[in-house]
Amino acid sequence: MPQNNFSRRKFLGFAGAASGLVVIGASCNKDEQVTSNGTLDSVDLGSGDVGILNYAYALEQLEAAFYTQVIMSQFSGISSTEVTLLTDIRDHEIAHREFFKTALADKAIVNLEVDFSSIDFSSRDSVLSTAKAFEDLGVSAYNGAGRLIETADYLTLAGKIVSVEARHAALIRDLIMMGSFADDTVIDANGLDVARKPIDVLAIAKPYIKTTLSADNLPTY
Repeated sequence: MPQNNFSRRKFLGFAGAASGLVVIGASCNKDEQVTSNGTLDSVDLGSGDVGILNYAYALEQLEAAFYTQVIMSQFSGISSTEVTLLTDIRDHEIAHREFFKTALADKAIVNLEVDFSSIDFSSRDSVLSTAKAFEDLGVSAYNGAGRLIETADYLTLAGKIVSVEARHAALIRDLIMMGSFADDTVIDANGLDVARKPIDVLAIAKPYIKTTLSADNLPTY
């Protein structure tokens, strides 16, 4: 099935709603460490709000790459409905990725190298279980990072994006088992979503990202 690019009109509408993100303070620079032979050794996400936005950008790169591969090499027995739904999710993740890339401009980290060797893209169970893990991780990442964001406009945008990620998570969970969209593995007794710190999220995502990411300068709590 041919790969479709995300809708430019939709992206521009999304980006226009948050145009305040486009200008990032020049004092906050990304930091890339290069080895003696010229290869990229590690990438520092940065500090302050720029660091948090790069953190989100890294996760959106991972998800966009995953769903792009899902649609390019569709699993055996995939239904037309599943193709439509997974293509929609892919397009959302690409839009999120491109939004952060545009917003961060020259403060954006490099394109990450991913490793999906542990995923069997021909297997529905493998694809959907990985999608579930990525979506649940993404929601918990935004939930955990929200308190670290200082700029109100950025926090508003993060809230809009995490609500979309949560819709994805609910859909994927129900494709696996109807009614599991909000079970007790992601929702606590108070009806609240799981929240994870950046260091914990990156540790979980690490097996799928070849590029070494440093979160040493991110704000903490």
